[in-house]
Amino acid sequence: MVLKRPEPFFFEHSEQAVILLHAYSGSANDVRLLARALERENYTIYAPQFSGHATGDLRDVIRQGSPEQWWQDTQQAISFVRQKGYTKISLFGLSLGGIFATMALENDPALLGGGVFSSPILPSAHSQVPAMFMALCARQFERQGLSPLAQQQTLAALKPASEAQLQAITQFTATQVQAHLTDLTRPFFIGQGGQDELIDATVATQLRNQLTAQGLPVDFHWFASAGHVITVNQAHHDLEQAVLTYLKTIY
Repeated sequence: MVLKRPEPFFFEHSEQAVILLHAYSGSANDVRLLARALERENYTIYAPQFSGHATGDLRDVIRQGSPEQWWQDTQQAISFVRQKGYTKISLFGLSLGGIFATMALENDPALLGGGVFSSPILPSAHSQVPAMFMALCARQFERQGLSPLAQQQTLAALKPASEAQLQAITQFTATQVQAHLTDLTRPFFIGQGGQDELIDATVATQLRNQLTAQGLPVDFHWFASAGHVITVNQAHHDLEQAVLTYLKTIY
């Protein structure tokens, strides 16, 4: 059986457009539930996919992707929506996507607002993302029928490249995003699960405190019992309502 691969999607409705960016090793499906909820309220939604993602081979995340490439992907997504005639645009991202949503808001004064969901904008001391990525790869190789020895060898070869890429993301975030948080000028949305299994959940409260200290309005939502992917887990209904309420304040 051939599984259908996730694809970017574009739901056109009102002149109020929202771009949703997915997580590391994920796809546009990460944000589909949120997109449908916003679509029901007449928002136009675009969910692109980062280079190397949703190809059917997780190794492509490393082969084809980099922070610089994903930033270019983000800029292309904004340009795509503008070329379709939309000028009222907000931008949100889940985890990795939040890094680039924040960077866009720092650099593009025409964006109306946006924010992050479970995103390590500040350093996360206890990141489990490297282990998560290797576990996903192991499951994929097993499904593909690789022998145990081939799996072991492939994972061993992949691990250094994976760790190097994740370190590059951390460094990029520090120099290109954290260092420019004072450039944020519009109300900022933060959603975070209290039981985040991949990053240190307290980075969200630290980010809120830093942004409010510089006088930026922050719409902060803490989902105490939720894990990392709050766009699809038990928090998703509450997150959808919170985002809708926030959007009404910026459009």
